Amino acid sequence: MSSPKQVIVIGAGIIGASIAWHLAKAGARVTVVSESGAGGVATPNSFAWINASWGNPEIYFRLRMRAMAEWKRLAGELPGLPVAWCGGLCFDLPPDRLEAFAAEHSSWGYGIERVDARRAAEIEPNLVAPPAFAVHVAEEGVAEPVATAKALLADAERLGARVATGTVERLTFGDGKVTGVVVSGETIGADEIVVAAGTGAPAIVATAGIVLPMETPPGLIVHSRPYKKLLNGLVHGELHLRQTEEGRIIAGSDFAGGDPGENPDATARDVFAAAKAALRGAEGLELDFHTIGYRPTPIDGFPVIGRPRDLGGLYIAVMHSGITLAAAVGLFATREILQGERNVLLAPYGLERFAQ
Repeated sequence: MSSPKQVIVIGAGIIGASIAWHLAKAGARVTVVSESGAGGVATPNSFAWINASWGNPEIYFRLRMRAMAEWKRLAGELPGLPVAWCGGLCFDLPPDRLEAFAAEHSSWGYGIERVDARRAAEIEPNLVAPPAFAVHVAEEGVAEPVATAKALLADAERLGARVATGTVERLTFGDGKVTGVVVSGETIGADEIVVAAGTGAPAIVATAGIVLPMETPPGLIVHSRPYKKLLNGLVHGELHLRQTEEGRIIAGSDFAGGDPGENPDATARDVFAAAKAALRGAEGLELDFHTIGYRPTPIDGFPVIGRPRDLGGLYIAVMHSGITLAAAVGLFATREILQGERNVLLAPYGLERFAQ
């Protein structure tokens, strides 16, 4: 009987946490290494929308739809995860583009309801100006990002994983493959290294001679102090809004956050003022803080998930759609790492597509 595979997961954001949990549950010996601790760097600054919404080709839609289903599976396997299927009301496109989105995605099987101002007001009664035309997708949801990552890592530890804090300096090699990592001066060996380090991933894989073409655009999101319930679900209009479990209103100029500008504090105040003005009953709402997240986005906008060619022992999982994709990526990566089975939905998302 072979011994369990030893895997190091670099990164403790939502992607690293999901991969670590799935690996530990499948019997691997897992060590999670992160400089920032549980929650990672990009994850705390996420709008946390789980969706398969507009703006992407059908092949990516199919992956996102599967990812939404895997969130439901994961929440069933790990009760208490802060995942909620609150629905999303969208009217941030011109009417003709919104209708085109609704027609296209409905034909693909997305549960879209076209709504007028009366129905929009029923869905979100506290909108000051309900849209004349919007679409509502009841199956969209949110995963409170840091709490979800922490819950996955805590249960991974219960399953035998080890979570360590340290700076990953470089990858190590032997026999033509990656054999470990140097963490704060200490070499740690493993059968497989998973790089799920978000914006830190390019520098790490560069130590193996791998170029990971990525952009890290900033996004500003404002957070109110906890307040009474004003929103039932996600709202995507001139601003993107949602309310957290603890009652904070989160807002950005889009779901990824907007341009912080030259004066982020002033931008945050303006965004918050607009959010407050958009909601009935928000007179006592107060700004608490804003975040500026740097989104780990491969240059073509789509995920990098899988092994680089011609180099064993290394698996890369880096993407902007981390919240939506996390549950599926954790499952698919685990099956590929432990069993050699690559899910067909990942076919377009290997690093080799960037080869010149």
